[in-house]
Amino acid sequence: MGNQANPAFAVAVVAIPLAALGYAVTAATIQQHTFVHVMAGILWTGFDIFIGAVLGPVIGGLDDEQSAAVFQRLTPKTAFLLPSLAFVTIAGGITLAQRIGMFPHAESWLALFTAANLIPILLLLGWRLNAWRDRRWQVPFALATVGSLVWVGLTIDGFAMTEPAIAVALGIVTILSVQGFGFLLPGELRMYKEMRSAEPDPSIISAIGQQNAMLGGVQGFFQLVLILDMVYLRYGGFPF
Repeated sequence: MGNQANPAFAVAVVAIPLAALGYAVTAATIQQHTFVHVMAGILWTGFDIFIGAVLGPVIGGLDDEQSAAVFQRLTPKTAFLLPSLAFVTIAGGITLAQRIGMFPHAESWLALFTAANLIPILLLLGWRLNAWRDRRWQVPFALATVGSLVWVGLTIDGFAMTEPAIAVALGIVTILSVQGFGFLLPGELRMYKEMRSAEPDPSIISAIGQQNAMLGGVQGFFQLVLILDMVYLRYGGFPF
């Protein structure tokens, strides 16, 4: 898939955001950390809204072969770009909230958040990719499930209510993560597998691509709600 996306592009859109996140959580000022988090979030939200509100309706008016041709160019790139932006936005936001003291009782909440994300995502990946009998899926699933539940068990005694806006944000991010990594990413992998088959079926590529475009619009909606929640957290009220 990296070759289809252009190797330089694939490396850059993963390495640059991760390097920015690494700098933000280690050596950056709070302002620089905020910039990394906000810029990654803007790009992630912008791409999802564009795909759902603009690209999706346009592709919906094309026939299967034309639609498949668009996704053959688009999918290899979004498969690298969007997960990296999503990860940097989420990780940058959580670490920033901890850094500025807006995330009390973080450890027990993060343990629950990790379990609520990893277990459903891996179950959906196994289902969507028909991999439940594959050891390459079974081993990561077992390790992630046991590890996350052990972390919950070790921290649950210290559980206490955190900032309400943070709790809401974690809930929204869980929806975004499960949908993105459990539905959108497997869809892109299935499209790529079909593209690389001996006789690609444009109708399959088009159907999965249009489903992903629709889900991208849903992602964009939840991201806008998340931004509203962040405004409330930062300024103590909504901007209207």
